[in-house]
Amino acid sequence: MGIQDIIQGKKKWRAHVARVKTLPPDYQVAYQEIQRYVFKVGPVDLIDGDLLTGLVDFFEEGVAAGKGVLEVTGPDVAAFVDGLLQDTPTYADAYQESITQKKHGL
Repeated sequence: MGIQDIIQGKKKWRAHVARVKTLPPDYQVAYQEIQRYVFKVGPVDLIDGDLLTGLVDFFEEGVAAGKGVLEVTGPDVAAFVDGLLQDTPTYADAYQESITQKKHGL
């Protein structure tokens, strides 16, 4: 990863954060909590993927439709996020797989 890649990544992230800041307060709180959870769980493709960008797109559509954040996510935000991550490999999954392989001598 070169310096230009880092600079472009920072620009992209700043633009993303600016989009989040335009959301209504309830959406911002939900996004921040979801982001915190996603960063802890650690999807393998988080950096190169479009999970968070897609979430902002989804939230912007909810705002445009005049819906509150819980109307968009449902009352159980944790279940909503788990649904988003359902088929996404995480670092925890990769670690568990490596432990299992070591345990079984693979």
